[in-house]
Amino acid sequence: MNSTRRKRSVQLAKVVLCLGVAAVFWLLNALNKPGYTLNVEYPIHFVYNDSLYVPTSPLPRTVMVNVSSDGWGLLRHSWLPFRVDPVDYVVANPLQASIINTSSLAAALAEQVKKLRVNYVVADTLDMHFDKRLTKTVQLVADSLHINLAPRYMVSSVINLTPRTLQVEGPAQLVRGLPDTVLVRIPRKRIMDNYDEELPLNPFRHPLLHISADRVTVSFEVGELLSPAKP
Repeated sequence: MNSTRRKRSVQLAKVVLCLGVAAVFWLLNALNKPGYTLNVEYPIHFVYNDSLYVPTSPLPRTVMVNVSSDGWGLLRHSWLPFRVDPVDYVVANPLQASIINTSSLAAALAEQVKKLRVNYVVADTLDMHFDKRLTKTVQLVADSLHINLAPRYMVSSVINLTPRTLQVEGPAQLVRGLPDTVLVRIPRKRIMDNYDEELPLNPFRHPLLHISADRVTVSFEVGELLSPAKP
């Protein structure tokens, strides 16, 4: 009885092994055949004069592309989609360009990806928006009228700010709307001793703006008013 069971187990193992070998050979043969298509993601790099222009909306980092190849080529690119070099897309006139030309992008991909046939970019339109890059100098001024001092105390020196000016850079439409002067408010209450603190510059916290400093140091001396001497 045990001998019969062992023979059946050996026969079953042989059948499974044969099926496995056949499946491997079938898969290898199938991967060698051409004519497969697949949508794959490719990294994209936008080429433009970034000293003169700045994107006002995020540029895509990848594009979806329909490609054809044999099974091996598609298998490799579907597993390792970001190990290829980014395709360069040249934006010649950023202020006039509002969409990505998918035909030009497909042609650029075809030049770079030799082992795959690029059929088309999987998108009707891909929006992009640019503006001129502009830099503006903004003056920082202490809000001396609203310094909260303890009773009988006064500011007894010049109010020092470091830095006194900021260089703000970003899209022209956004930078032109910035004020020429920004008041720096002193948050501490009931001040009765010399003041020296580093304060954040909150008015310029915008993802498209780059500023030369995000904090300012404010310092000044404080003195107590003495009561007049009694006669």
